[in-house]
Amino acid sequence: MEKARVDEGDPRVRQWAPVCQAVALLLSPYAEVVLHDVADDRVLGIWNPMTRRTAGDPSLLGELDGLDPSAHDVYGPYEKLLADGRRLSSVSAVLRDADGEPSAVLCVNLDRTPLEQAASVLASFAAPTVPRPEPLFEQDWTEHVQRTVGTYTRERGCPVERLGREDRLAILGELDRAGVFAMRRAVPVVAGALQASRSTVYALLADLKAQRKHP
Repeated sequence: MEKARVDEGDPRVRQWAPVCQAVALLLSPYAEVVLHDVADDRVLGIWNPMTRRTAGDPSLLGELDGLDPSAHDVYGPYEKLLADGRRLSSVSAVLRDADGEPSAVLCVNLDRTPLEQAASVLASFAAPTVPRPEPLFEQDWTEHVQRTVGTYTRERGCPVERLGREDRLAILGELDRAGVFAMRRAVPVVAGALQASRSTVYALLADLKAQRKHP
C-alpha cells in the first residue's frame, strides 16, 4: 500500500488517522480513504491514494446544509468514476466535534474492478444503491474532469493511455464547453487525467480553437 499523504500537524488527523489507516489496510489495495477539512475545504489526508491528490489540495465540497438529514451523517454507497475507467463505490461520513458541529468528512472509495470481474452475484451485491449526494460535489470541477474522461474511455472500451488525437480533442471540447478551462490549474488536472503532458494539452487546445475559427 502506498504511503499515506497527510497533514501530520492537524489534530483531526491524529484523531482519525488510526481509523483511516485501519480501513485502508483492511481493504488494501482496492480502497482509498480520504479525510476532508470542512471549515477550510481542503484535504487533510489520503490513505492508499488512487489519484494525484495530496494533503492541502482543495476538497471542493459543497455546503453540508444541502445534504439529506435523514441519512444521519452517512451517505452512500454512490458511484464515482476515475479517468482510467475504473468505477468506485464510495461512502461519505460527516464527523462531528464534541459540540456536534461538522469537523471533517471521511470518504472511502472502493475500486469495484475485482468485484465486476467476479461472479454476477458479487457484482450486484457491491453495486451502489442510492444516488451520490450531489451537494458534496457541486463545486468539484476536478470530479467532472475525471468523470468525463472515464465515461469516454468506458463507452469506447479504450484505455486512457491509448486515446488518439481525435479522442483527446473530443474530450477537451466537452470540458471546454463545460467551462473547465476557466478554472485555475485546469490544464495540469486535465493533463493528469489524460496521462498526457501539459504541453500536449496546450497544443490540443490551440488546435481546438483553430478548428472553431475555421470549421
